[in-house]
Amino acid sequence: MATVAGEIHKGEVTGITNFGAFIKLENGETGLCHISEVSSEYVKDVKKHLEIGQKVDVKVIKADSNKLSLSIKACEEKVEKKRPEIKKTSSKSYGVKKDFEKMLSSFIDNADDSFQKPAKGNRRKGNGYNRK
Repeated sequence: MATVAGEIHKGEVTGITNFGAFIKLENGETGLCHISEVSSEYVKDVKKHLEIGQKVDVKVIKADSNKLSLSIKACEEKVEKKRPEIKKTSSKSYGVKKDFEKMLSSFIDNADDSFQKPAKGNRRKGNGYNRK
Protein backbone atom coordinates (compact mmCIF):
# COMPACT_ATOMS: atom_id res chain seq x y z
CA MET A 1 0.00 0.00 0.00
CA ALA A 2 1.42 3.37 -0.99
CA THR A 3 1.94 6.02 1.63
CA VAL A 4 -0.27 9.09 1.20
CA ALA A 5 0.45 12.66 2.32
CA GLY A 6 -1.30 13.57 5.57
CA GLU A 7 -1.05 10.12 7.18
CA ILE A 8 0.55 9.64 10.58
CA HIS A 9 2.85 6.63 11.02
CA LYS A 10 5.17 5.15 13.60
CA GLY A 11 8.78 4.89 12.54
CA GLU A 12 12.34 4.30 13.67
CA VAL A 13 15.29 6.64 13.15
CA THR A 14 17.82 4.82 10.94
CA GLY A 15 20.25 7.61 10.14
CA ILE A 16 21.11 11.12 11.25
CA THR A 17 22.75 13.78 9.09
CA ASN A 18 23.45 17.46 9.62
CA PHE A 19 20.34 18.33 7.56
CA GLY A 20 17.83 15.89 9.08
CA ALA A 21 17.10 12.27 9.92
CA PHE A 22 16.15 9.23 7.88
CA ILE A 23 13.19 7.36 9.33
CA LYS A 24 12.02 3.88 8.38
CA LEU A 25 8.25 3.49 8.63
CA GLU A 26 6.41 0.37 9.83
CA ASN A 27 5.50 -0.53 6.24
CA GLY A 28 9.19 -0.63 5.23
CA GLU A 29 9.41 2.69 3.41
CA THR A 30 12.11 5.17 4.35
CA GLY A 31 11.74 8.95 4.33
CA LEU A 32 13.62 12.07 5.34
CA CYS A 33 12.62 14.33 8.19
CA HIS A 34 14.29 17.67 7.45
CA ILE A 35 15.98 19.53 10.33
CA SER A 36 13.25 22.19 10.20
CA GLU A 37 10.60 19.50 10.81
CA VAL A 38 12.31 17.75 13.77
CA SER A 39 10.96 19.98 16.53
CA SER A 40 8.84 23.08 17.01
CA GLU A 41 11.78 24.76 18.73
CA TYR A 42 15.01 25.80 16.98
CA VAL A 43 17.19 22.80 16.11
CA LYS A 44 20.88 23.47 15.58
CA ASP A 45 22.03 19.86 15.91
CA VAL A 46 19.71 16.95 15.07
CA LYS A 47 21.74 14.59 17.27
CA LYS A 48 20.65 16.52 20.35
CA HIS A 49 16.99 15.76 19.56
CA LEU A 50 17.07 12.27 18.00
CA GLU A 51 19.06 9.05 18.36
CA ILE A 52 19.48 6.14 15.96
CA GLY A 53 16.94 3.45 16.86
CA GLN A 54 14.56 5.90 18.53
CA LYS A 55 10.85 5.26 17.86
CA VAL A 56 8.95 8.35 16.70
CA ASP A 57 5.57 9.32 15.33
CA VAL A 58 5.80 11.09 11.98
CA LYS A 59 3.39 12.74 9.61
CA VAL A 60 3.86 12.34 5.87
CA ILE A 61 4.09 15.84 4.40
CA LYS A 62 4.82 14.91 0.80
CA ALA A 63 4.84 11.55 -0.95
CA ASP A 64 6.46 11.39 -4.39
CA SER A 65 7.19 8.19 -6.31
CA ASN A 66 10.51 7.52 -4.55
CA LYS A 67 10.67 10.16 -1.83
CA LEU A 68 8.86 10.68 1.44
CA SER A 69 9.05 13.98 3.30
CA LEU A 70 8.28 13.46 6.96
CA SER A 71 7.60 15.73 9.95
CA ILE A 72 7.91 14.98 13.65
CA LYS A 73 6.94 18.55 14.47
CA ALA A 74 3.49 18.12 12.90
CA CYS A 75 2.70 15.29 15.34
CA GLU A 76 3.61 17.24 18.47
CA GLU A 77 0.78 18.70 20.48
CA LYS A 78 0.38 22.34 19.68
CA VAL A 79 1.00 24.43 22.76
CA GLU A 80 -0.63 27.81 22.54
CA LYS A 81 1.63 30.61 23.62
CA LYS A 82 -0.02 33.07 25.93
CA ARG A 83 0.28 36.61 24.77
CA PRO A 84 1.14 39.13 27.41
CA GLU A 85 -1.78 41.34 28.28
CA ILE A 86 -1.44 44.92 27.19
CA LYS A 87 -2.49 47.39 29.82
CA LYS A 88 -4.53 50.20 28.41
CA THR A 89 -3.90 53.57 29.90
CA SER A 90 -6.81 55.85 30.50
CA SER A 91 -7.16 59.06 28.51
CA LYS A 92 -6.88 61.01 31.76
CA SER A 93 -3.15 60.30 31.93
CA TYR A 94 -2.59 62.17 28.66
CA GLY A 95 -4.25 65.36 29.77
CA VAL A 96 -7.33 66.90 28.19
CA LYS A 97 -9.07 64.62 25.76
CA LYS A 98 -9.86 66.26 22.43
CA ASP A 99 -12.17 64.88 19.87
CA PHE A 100 -10.86 64.03 16.43
CA GLU A 101 -12.44 66.96 14.58
CA LYS A 102 -10.81 69.53 16.88
CA MET A 103 -7.41 67.88 16.53
CA LEU A 104 -7.76 67.71 12.74
CA SER A 105 -8.83 71.35 12.39
CA SER A 106 -5.94 72.57 14.57
CA PHE A 107 -3.51 70.49 12.46
CA ILE A 108 -4.87 71.93 9.21
CA ASP A 109 -4.67 75.50 10.55
CA ASN A 110 -1.07 75.01 11.66
CA ALA A 111 -0.10 73.26 8.42
CA ASP A 112 -1.57 76.04 6.24
CA ASP A 113 0.39 78.67 8.14
CA SER A 114 3.69 76.83 7.83
CA PHE A 115 3.31 76.15 4.09
CA GLN A 116 2.21 79.65 3.14
CA LYS A 117 4.84 81.61 5.04
CA PRO A 118 8.43 80.76 4.09
CA ALA A 119 10.87 80.98 6.95
CA LYS A 120 13.24 83.93 7.06
CA GLY A 121 16.70 83.29 5.71
CA ASN A 122 15.71 80.37 3.53
CA ARG A 123 15.44 82.43 0.37
CA ARG A 124 18.29 82.06 -2.06
CA LYS A 125 19.71 85.07 -3.76
CA GLY A 126 21.24 84.94 -7.20
CA ASN A 127 21.42 82.01 -9.55
CA GLY A 128 22.68 79.48 -7.01
CA TYR A 129 26.33 79.63 -8.01
CA ASN A 130 28.69 80.99 -5.38
CA ARG A 131 32.22 82.11 -6.24
CA LYS A 132 34.88 82.13 -3.63
